[in-house]
Amino acid sequence: MFGKRPDGRLVKNLEPIQKIMPYIMKSRTDSMNMYEDIFACEPMDDYIKLKAEEGLKLSYMHILIAAVVRMIALRPQLNRFCINGRIYTRPKIWVSFVVHPVLKDGSAGTTVKLCFEGTETIGEIAAKVNEAIANETVKRTGENGIDRLLRVLMNNIPGPFIKGVINLLLWMDKHNIMPRFIVELSPFHTSFFITNLKSLGINHIYHHVYEFGTTGLFFAIGKEKRVPVVQSKDEVTIQKQMGWGLVSDERFCDGLYFALSLRQLRKFMADPALLEQPLEARAEDVK
Repeated sequence: MFGKRPDGRLVKNLEPIQKIMPYIMKSRTDSMNMYEDIFACEPMDDYIKLKAEEGLKLSYMHILIAAVVRMIALRPQLNRFCINGRIYTRPKIWVSFVVHPVLKDGSAGTTVKLCFEGTETIGEIAAKVNEAIANETVKRTGENGIDRLLRVLMNNIPGPFIKGVINLLLWMDKHNIMPRFIVELSPFHTSFFITNLKSLGINHIYHHVYEFGTTGLFFAIGKEKRVPVVQSKDEVTIQKQMGWGLVSDERFCDGLYFALSLRQLRKFMADPALLEQPLEARAEDVK
């Protein structure tokens, strides 16, 4: 209440247009922008092969998570969120993604939420991601905190009252009185969500950002393809590319800031070795 939250600090030094946008576009779904692009796979494949020879197993997912974490660390407005007409900035960088123990019909996935300072190297991020995946697959011995919370809610609340409980949680979140432990466990209170549809063998999608929680960036990567690319006037080559989609909440930063930020992301994806050096300090957002 009064602007204080366990997962963010109220941003006060905003331009008038930034202050009024959350009152014009009141919901996250009302303010969704959808963006589509491709990543060339060859630079990532070469880097993955090089790191494998050094004993580090990487995937496109590892590279993308590390690249987005670094992008947000350098471009702090991307780590903002909008709730109840106000814009907040997060103290750290969170990522959420779904893990499936096996890729079979009926196999329930579980959601993982990880926290980063933003200064980590790609190796440190990959190690943390791999540990989280292993804990939910080969090392899994029981439910994680997120699954336990959902099971308690769904097993102990009669069906007719579930809607009321969810509305209560939305109201509490809106007024900054959501219990800290729920915010910390909730995968919907995150800097960005990512879904790896390449592992399912399908193309990328535009995944909605959730009304519940604070997610303002949702990335989806799809199955790679070989496509003809015009290199010059008289030369066409076949290039392996991976498509990706981004759905974003446009209220917490403007289009120019997004465009310049995505330029940084493309640079990291084209040369993942740039992520090997730790960042001295994360850029600070305005007061």
